[in-house]
Amino acid sequence: MRLLHTSDWHLGRSFHRENLLGAQAAFVDHLIETIRSERVDVVLVAGDLYDRALPPSDAVRLFGEALRRIRDTGARAVLISGNHDSMARLGYATELIDASGVHLRSSLSEVGDPVLIEDDHGPVAFYGIPYLEPEIVRHPWKLTERSHRAALDHAMGLVRADLAERPAGTRSVVLSHAFVSGGEASDSERDISVGGAAHVPAATFDGVDYAALGHLHGQQRMGTTARYSGSPLAYSFSEEHQVKGYWIVDLDASGGVTAEFAEAPVPRSIARISGRIDDLLSAPEWERYTGHWLQVTLTDPRRPAFPMDRLRERFPHTLHLDFAPEGGREDDDGDWMRRVAGRDDPDLVLDFVDWARGAPTTDAEQDLVRSAFEDLRTREAAR
Repeated sequence: MRLLHTSDWHLGRSFHRENLLGAQAAFVDHLIETIRSERVDVVLVAGDLYDRALPPSDAVRLFGEALRRIRDTGARAVLISGNHDSMARLGYATELIDASGVHLRSSLSEVGDPVLIEDDHGPVAFYGIPYLEPEIVRHPWKLTERSHRAALDHAMGLVRADLAERPAGTRSVVLSHAFVSGGEASDSERDISVGGAAHVPAATFDGVDYAALGHLHGQQRMGTTARYSGSPLAYSFSEEHQVKGYWIVDLDASGGVTAEFAEAPVPRSIARISGRIDDLLSAPEWERYTGHWLQVTLTDPRRPAFPMDRLRERFPHTLHLDFAPEGGREDDDGDWMRRVAGRDDPDLVLDFVDWARGAPTTDAEQDLVRSAFEDLRTREAAR
């Protein structure tokens, strides 16, 4: 049986205010092409289908289109909810949706109750474990410990108990949305720590033939049979060196697994660059970044005037700007109340401009600020 493992679509998410819906739609196009060309039997989506519990309507529409198009290929689909999704909302009408060949698992009651899909060698049991918030599962499952490990251990206990009741040799796949110890995180995953206990060991998933993991946004192997597919698009600049795509997994008659990573196109490369603004705007070695989405760190001793406007003349897709002057900046160790006591509003504004830019304001800027405050006072007096 051939599987395609993907996760962390985050439909509806933006990237530093850049709307990604068009890029996400292009990802769905490529996903469908890959399902057809690779003759995929089952598509696995390991959580974070949406970016938030109440997604925008255009993201919901794209999700519906993706499911319809997956089924049009003839493939089946098994999906779980992630920590960004609403378990209750994604669990709506699942019995009706099941009949179409799309199996969305988003409730505690379905953990340990597999989707059975047959091939020429017999059935494969697909167990969906949605993201398990420890506080939510602790009471219904009567857990003594409030942690992700306790929640996943209990869920996998239900999986193993069900699998033990099935005919010998039944192949098994688990979908889970969790942070496995040793996994490499990026800046775009939402923190799921509970009392410092966010991680679960890879051995949690022992006993099944393949574990399709979601949550971490970089593709990686967690042992021989557990893998993260990563997100199909970059959602933070920390992902600049990640290769995006999906795992194509072949499950043989005995449950043996072979997997290859299929790269997916990205809408625009991302990069982080740093240097003095004049060098960035003139040196030829930076030319290769003119088409990238950029995070730029300026190292000038003093903050340049209008840096974003100037950078975007050469790098039109600059999205984020930081300032880290060479040699650092002296610590401001004065007491704030003492420093501001007796000073008028224009002086405070001008002080802030001096601090933010790293250079004194000009006479014209000082006149502009004082004129603005005078105009405000005049208007207030006229009321």
